[in-house]
Amino acid sequence: MTADVYEDYSPNKVAGADADLVITPPAPSVCHITFTTTYWSGGFTANVTITNNSASVINSWSLAFSFPGDQKITNAWNASVAQNGTSVTAASLGYNASIAPGGSQSFGFQGTWALGGASPTAFSVNGAMCS
Repeated sequence: MTADVYEDYSPNKVAGADADLVITPPAPSVCHITFTTTYWSGGFTANVTITNNSASVINSWSLAFSFPGDQKITNAWNASVAQNGTSVTAASLGYNASIAPGGSQSFGFQGTWALGGASPTAFSVNGAMCS
């Protein structure tokens, strides 16, 4: 890429610069989250699948996300789930702690809501953002 600098109303170049432009695509996400919900007045269930997109095993996974509304988790299956305000952490259990490359693990939960029932939009597994 070349940039030329001219003074006002002068046809003569007063400076120039050359640079290589390199566009680096973002690294692929280590994981993909499928978050499927069924809502009804005052309640919902969610089924969550974590897919490992990396070439390495994910061990002892922990999924973090935040609810955009006032959802409260009342029980869960296939994960140990803790909620603090809108922040939620779901951790693997002994029998589903590993996710092989290209593999997945699923868990679910049930909850309540009063004012808003929108689904989360950002997720991370073991601190890495997921798509």
